[in-house]
Amino acid sequence: MPDLRTRYLGLELANPLVASAGPMTGRLETLALLEEAGAAAVVLPSLFEEEITNTAYELHDIQTRGTEVFAEALSYLPDLPDVASGPERHLQLVADAKARLGIPVIASLNGTTTGGWTHYAAELAEAGADALELNVYHVAADPEDTPASVERQLHELVREVRATVQIPLAVKLSPYFTTLSHMAQQLVEAGANGLVCFNRFYQPDIDLESLAVTPTLELSTPAELRLPLRWIAILHGRVRCSLAASGGVHWPTDVIKVLLAGADVAMSTSALLRHGPEHMSVLRAGLIEWLEENEYESVEQMRGSVSRRAITDPDAYERANYYQVLTETTRRYYR
Repeated sequence: MPDLRTRYLGLELANPLVASAGPMTGRLETLALLEEAGAAAVVLPSLFEEEITNTAYELHDIQTRGTEVFAEALSYLPDLPDVASGPERHLQLVADAKARLGIPVIASLNGTTTGGWTHYAAELAEAGADALELNVYHVAADPEDTPASVERQLHELVREVRATVQIPLAVKLSPYFTTLSHMAQQLVEAGANGLVCFNRFYQPDIDLESLAVTPTLELSTPAELRLPLRWIAILHGRVRCSLAASGGVHWPTDVIKVLLAGADVAMSTSALLRHGPEHMSVLRAGLIEWLEENEYESVEQMRGSVSRRAITDPDAYERANYYQVLTETTRRYYR
């Protein structure tokens, strides 16, 4: 059988299949099923700083409500029991997952303040996470923000977290930077050990009855793979870090494509939600079958063989692709 081993963030993995952050990785039972089905690592759901802050405000309100009315009540009301808040539950999940699983457990953090990022990064590392994924979600809506200022803030964030924790660090990137290759290089220089391509920005909708802005969620499709596929092929061999493909990985063919482009691992959430944790075994079996049919001895042998630097026409990942798609589409419709 082909050797499926790979390295991601310096971690030795049995294969390149990773269950990314989502509902499927938030329960010990499904985490165990994912490992049994062949997942080589798991990324736990993100710890959101807003959740922590909101929970703290709610608990404070509950515990202090009415205390300004009857001073005598302070003398006879019993102490309220400790309540497990957002961070405590999340940190416990990290610890429990590490105790139960035999594969690396990667924590995910989505902060809003520098202090929040560094404080909870340290706590997740202390809880036993093998690595940390920074789930960066920022919409630059202020016209006063410049590309340089947005990028500088992210560089500084990575530097601050890197100075706080010793475990491997990945940054889940947005694809919407002016010069993505330069940004990737800057993040690596700031201390990132890996880049996840890409963070999926969920777009809001408008309810026509209430005229309210409403959150929406649609699971990804294999068509969305093309964006991370292109950029991983471009970044492979040009930035000295691990690369993870995220968004559109549904079938073995998707896994094979991102590995050929240069990814170290393929991450999946939507496919697992659609088909269950056992779908991980389908991805693994399909990868093995393809490697055997094409006489590859290992994942390492195939990785990056269709990256930008490996193919004879690197422009195929850039302007040439745009021109060819439009030309062929025009011919098809105007024959």
